[in-house]
Amino acid sequence: MKTKDTTLKMETLSELTNDAFSKGYTESFKVVTSGLSTADGSIVYNPQDIRISNFYRFEGFSDPQDNSILYLIETNDGKKGTLIDAYGPDADAKISSFIRQVEIIGKA
Repeated sequence: MKTKDTTLKMETLSELTNDAFSKGYTESFKVVTSGLSTADGSIVYNPQDIRISNFYRFEGFSDPQDNSILYLIETNDGKKGTLIDAYGPDADAKISSFIRQVEIIGKA
């Protein structure tokens, strides 16, 4: 008799990033002094101009410095993309400050 494996496999940061890309989250956002920027810096968004549609946390098994978080972001003008940060003591202060100001944060 064959048993069914019900163990959940944790997806990696790269797997979820690739999955997000395939779902249209193609912009690589970054946080700059004035807000959330597109990769090329041509558009900068304020916290009220975006919503976080989902986020994922990753914990390193052997190294606490491997902790990271992936945000899936949608802008008020229809752009979709990702933002990656460390979390915990290694989190980027600019990113943390910006994320705390975002009013709409969902978790699917």
